[in-house]
Amino acid sequence: MTDRQTTLVLCTCDKTMQFDADALQQRGFDQVITTDQLCGSDLDVAVSALNQTQDVVFACEQQAQVFEQIQYELSQEDQLNASLSLIDLRDRAGWSAPDASHREITAKQAALLADAQLERPGTPAREVTSNGTCLIIAHDASVLPFAEQLGEELAVTCVLEQPPVTTAPSSNYDLATGKIRSIQGGLGAFDVIFDRFSTLTVSGRGATQFGPTQDGAESTCDIVIDLVNETSLLAAEATRDGYLRAPNPHPIELATLSARAKGLVGTFDKPLYVRYEGSICAHSRSQQTGCTRCIDTCGAKAIRSNGDGVYIDQDMCGGCGGCASVCPTSAILYDDPPFEFLVTRVKTLISTYRGAANSAPRILFVDRSFGRQLIANAARFSRGLPADVIPYEVDNVELIGHAELLAVLGAGASAALILKSPRTAKTAIANQSALTDRLLSGTTVDRQRVAVIEADSIEQLESALYGTALPDPKSFDVALLGGRREVTKQVIAAMTEHDGETPLHIALEPGDPYGTIEVDSDKCTLCLACVSQCPTGALNDRSDRPEINIVENACVQCGLCANTCPETAITLKPQFSLGKQTLDQQPLHGEDPFECIECGRPFGVKSTIEKIIEKLDGKHWMYTDSDNTRLVKMCDDCRVSAQYHDENAPMRGPDRPRVRTTDDYLDS
Repeated sequence: MTDRQTTLVLCTCDKTMQFDADALQQRGFDQVITTDQLCGSDLDVAVSALNQTQDVVFACEQQAQVFEQIQYELSQEDQLNASLSLIDLRDRAGWSAPDASHREITAKQAALLADAQLERPGTPAREVTSNGTCLIIAHDASVLPFAEQLGEELAVTCVLEQPPVTTAPSSNYDLATGKIRSIQGGLGAFDVIFDRFSTLTVSGRGATQFGPTQDGAESTCDIVIDLVNETSLLAAEATRDGYLRAPNPHPIELATLSARAKGLVGTFDKPLYVRYEGSICAHSRSQQTGCTRCIDTCGAKAIRSNGDGVYIDQDMCGGCGGCASVCPTSAILYDDPPFEFLVTRVKTLISTYRGAANSAPRILFVDRSFGRQLIANAARFSRGLPADVIPYEVDNVELIGHAELLAVLGAGASAALILKSPRTAKTAIANQSALTDRLLSGTTVDRQRVAVIEADSIEQLESALYGTALPDPKSFDVALLGGRREVTKQVIAAMTEHDGETPLHIALEPGDPYGTIEVDSDKCTLCLACVSQCPTGALNDRSDRPEINIVENACVQCGLCANTCPETAITLKPQFSLGKQTLDQQPLHGEDPFECIECGRPFGVKSTIEKIIEKLDGKHWMYTDSDNTRLVKMCDDCRVSAQYHDENAPMRGPDRPRVRTTDDYLDS
């Protein structure tokens, strides 16, 4: 705890909502001040609070610039004593339906305040430098005045699909013709390939001349302005900084593009949204492909195969988090925020609400662009969110996987909901919500408590939320500790009231990251190639006999074992299992070893040695009318010794003399 004094300043927004100041003060504030027009007639309250207290929280984000300007001016006058924090209570937990429970509204406000007071972990970042090298892609010469104007501040290259008949070279931009083939990268690091590329010939007189054309011409730039394509040249366009697209723009759009492009010059901090640990990646081993979930999910195409692992292009990564939500081994971890902090926030929101309202809330995951704005519009122009719905804002709802949804239910929420943006890719959300549904099918929990809401309007959002609340669920005693797989198992075990001993299996579908394997003993030769390829250590063998064992708790259904098996003897069996047996080694297939006929040491697989002898003895010229089959029955050491001493061995030498000892010398 800190000794600094903290003041919460509330605003009723011109008396359109009420606050229980006494109840909110109990949430860790030294004093609570209530105003009616904090950004208007009561602005002096904001100034006074910033002057007199050490930490100030304004429960209004709409006029953030006003409050930040006051903070700046006071700092310039050396009168600033307080730090400033802003939190939106009005749209999320102030304006609601007229019949909303005041107790629930206050409980939601308290929960949001408790969440805001948590210390946020920092997000790793790297510097991205944009020097202002700008590429303009356009149809024809009508865009050249725009290029001329923009070229006064940026280093512009304009590539036209149709060459102009007459145009004079300009010192403000370079001109070329061509057709774009592909583009990759992000702000400060775009890689572009053109076909039929030709540069303007700046010398000479008369009609405009261009040089010879070239296919596959490559170039790099910091900013791309696309005035041609109706659909984006880049996957996941919304996550790409530096790519500005406006097909067939009118003058106002061009002015906007110019301002945006000029604002993209300088050095920026780009968050490193995901962290990759190649040692536990299940993508590939020894050129055999296993798990491709992250590659299949990445809408930005920022992940690609890289030998036995994957490569994440941080310039292309937009931070949607879908890769982390589907990664079965946590080789890819989302760092903005980490999973553990997300769970901490969930527990804080739900426990605070339940403590104040004595009922369970619904958690609604929303993104910070579409979702936040839709909620704000619903609050201002309609009923707003139901009193029991707490919005949980993330950068992109694709990062919400089955572990996060189950953690919400395990923490005591009535429902875990995702509001999908129209621009949000469906791949990760559909995959993870379906997996959650299958996992819940084996529990006592109603599967309707997890849902994805697709709402493009206020009416659709409110229709999905009002009148759809389920009765409060049974409370579960779950610690919610560890990573995504650990939390999932804790929650499902609690929801099935599992005793930890009795085996329990929930059937899943191919591609789900839990399960075991089945081995066809008639095909398996116990070569143990599968064991050597397993990236998680789920498969292992024994030192004293040929045997394949599995620890089901570690199996992620990557398929490397099945793809590696030369006998196609392995079949994946997706299932979610509980019980002590999932943590112990379980035998899948094993046999007795063959014992060397010379020294008795066990080696090889008995059935395999016997099959070899059966196929060779008397049926192959080297093993006909000879005693060569004895060699097959020997271990490596004895086989070498026998071949060396065989009288027909081509490299046979005389017998080695007996080693003389001290007794030999004493007796001589």
